[in-house]
Amino acid sequence: MTTGRRAVLAALVGGVLAGCAGPRSAASEATSGQPTVPAPNATPAPNATADAAASTPSPTAVTRAEIVARYGHAVPRSWGFDGPGVVHALPRGRREIALTFDACGGPGGSGYDQALIDFLRKREVPATLFINSRWIGANPSLFRRLAAEPLFEIANHGTRHRPLSVTGRSAYGIPGTRDAGEVYDEIAGNRAELTQLLGAPPRFFRSGTAYCDDVAARIVTDLGERFASFSVNGDGGATFTPEQVRTTVASAPGGSIVICHMNHPEGGTARGITAAVPQLLARGHTFVRLSDAVR
Repeated sequence: MTTGRRAVLAALVGGVLAGCAGPRSAASEATSGQPTVPAPNATPAPNATADAAASTPSPTAVTRAEIVARYGHAVPRSWGFDGPGVVHALPRGRREIALTFDACGGPGGSGYDQALIDFLRKREVPATLFINSRWIGANPSLFRRLAAEPLFEIANHGTRHRPLSVTGRSAYGIPGTRDAGEVYDEIAGNRAELTQLLGAPPRFFRSGTAYCDDVAARIVTDLGERFASFSVNGDGGATFTPEQVRTTVASAPGGSIVICHMNHPEGGTARGITAAVPQLLARGHTFVRLSDAVR
């Protein structure tokens, strides 16, 4: 692992929980190390629970039963931000940068950073938005507007915002999916909802906390999506100050996939991105959606 990669991963520790789960203690979402269904939003998403995900027909040709039969006894060999088929960066030699923004939903995580999105619109900066089912349920009209804009690509951020595991492994205190069936539910529940809303299935998936094991990563591929990780942690899970965001994002090399958050308007993400983007443009970089660069 390179020094730069170590720095990226170290920056994530302690940050992703704040960006994706809100200020509530992680312990309040865990019971005996097993995942619990998040408290419902004011406008519940149709597939906000594992039961709903399992009962909703998936737009993929692979069924839940087939995934369980294929991977029900598989033993994972890795845990982290990597796995089979996981994309961390754009193809080599490119000067493009992919800005990606997570909208995690749930208690404390269903906010909307309008200043950030308005800046991207004003500067015509394309981005990939990873949106969780809970965030859609809390912000249906905002979602429809974002989905209608060609500037933005909508991607799958899961149904219940869980780390993707076949053994229930946790990340930052958030219990992961417990088996292959729950991995399917986490991917396919929000995939079905997004397909219905968008008219086509999403191409990319990112789990809650961006953690996965190698077995779960293969399931993502089997369901027709690419697991999108990152190479630059732009806002430390929405905990960075504006200057920290600016410094981190402005130093991103060509080919980077930058992870930030669009659900914490009180954070420093918008002001940091507003300052970093002109610097990157001045150095000759351009911005792309993931689907523009990753095949």
